[in-house]
Amino acid sequence: MHMRGRTVCPTCARRARRTLRSRRGPLSVGWGRMGRMSEQSPEGGRYEDERAQALPAYAERVLDVAELIPPGRVMTYGDVAEWLDEGGPRQVGRVMALYGGAVPWWRVVRADGVLLPGHEQRALGHYREEGTPLKEASRAAEGHLPRLDMRRARWDGGERAEGHT
Repeated sequence: MHMRGRTVCPTCARRARRTLRSRRGPLSVGWGRMGRMSEQSPEGGRYEDERAQALPAYAERVLDVAELIPPGRVMTYGDVAEWLDEGGPRQVGRVMALYGGAVPWWRVVRADGVLLPGHEQRALGHYREEGTPLKEASRAAEGHLPRLDMRRARWDGGERAEGHT
């Protein structure tokens, strides 16, 4: 049997498919982009508790770090992973894509300072409002959008780093 270009024994392939299916549930929730599950239902109750438990622990930790980043400062996806000492930039990006709507998502960014594709104008509004350092775009740049000035905007967790998870 072939999986992603590799020859795999049938037993291992079945086990891998079962594992993927079992992991799909919590990550493919329709309301994930709207925010944290525990903040979705104002009426509370058992349903809210079940949804709050469905949020993966790693995702909760990533969102907690995003909330620590002060206005006008940013951390890269890799910085957040390093802060947590778990995962990597892609895992942090996945969490932010699925659950980041309830936190200041514009403060977790790409390492090259390019604004989040598809959300450039919203992010730019937040950056200007918070006074986040930007590099003006050259006339040759596509869309003339500025980038983040990563040397000045990057936050290392210094001031509020004592109680991190």
